[in-house]
Amino acid sequence: MFDSPDFDVAPYAGVDMAMYVRRDYCSWDDARWRSLLVQCFVHAPAVEHLVLPGTRDLHLVLCTAGQAVMRIGSGGSSVKRRWTAGRLELMVPGRSTVRSYAATSPLSTVQVHLPRAVIERTAAQLGGREPDFEAVSAGLGTGDPLVEHLVRSLPAQREAGDLYAESAAAFLAIHLLSRGAEPRVPGREHAAVRKGAAIMRERLAEPLTLADIASEVHLSVYHFVRVFRNATGETPHRFLTRLRIERAQRLLSETTLTVEQIAQRCGFSGPGPLSAAFLRHVGVRPSVYRKI
Repeated sequence: MFDSPDFDVAPYAGVDMAMYVRRDYCSWDDARWRSLLVQCFVHAPAVEHLVLPGTRDLHLVLCTAGQAVMRIGSGGSSVKRRWTAGRLELMVPGRSTVRSYAATSPLSTVQVHLPRAVIERTAAQLGGREPDFEAVSAGLGTGDPLVEHLVRSLPAQREAGDLYAESAAAFLAIHLLSRGAEPRVPGREHAAVRKGAAIMRERLAEPLTLADIASEVHLSVYHFVRVFRNATGETPHRFLTRLRIERAQRLLSETTLTVEQIAQRCGFSGPGPLSAAFLRHVGVRPSVYRKI
């Protein structure tokens, strides 16, 4: 690990990362970048207990290959997330997590660190409010083809100079913080609604049930449906379906993924259920929408 005043990597000094990953690329050494830290990792097939420290950087992770069900614990609670190629995750600054998983195929990731100074400068340019990293993380968990494409392409730009890295860092900071500032859910004062909406955004690719969500926000299913509908004007089921359809629309417009691949990324059991739901909400089938 290198020593830089711009990147908060010191917390990793006590972690024997060689037990968990093999690093194949580091922009600090391989591209001589100083404005953005990009690393490529191949992960161990299984991990029983890995404590990842919180850092001040904005830490992005893109899964580029493999599949795994990952359990992530933080603050006394834990969640399961399905990792497949294209999965994006934002580590909330300053928050440590405990992870365990067993991969069903080899896992690879591209990981990007944005310096805290870049985040603070961008936040000031956007009005000076403290960024809502919870909202940014939850929003990114639903997918962002633009961020996915940029992060995936960064390791191939090793011949580009640091100006390229600086520009990429500035773009990512503005894009992510602007996205986090969008008021996606009315009635944000209600903690259960806010947390329930975040769960749905972050895990829309998973087979979520109302019972799962209600349990995580510590309400009965009936109570959760009632307060969610009062706050948002939608039932949780309709809200989740809308999120899934919106993500499918973005993927149809901005990627070349097949309808079957899009169905998997959007929480549908197959292309048939996606097509039926898409027709109800959008008025045309996915194949027609892609041609518009």
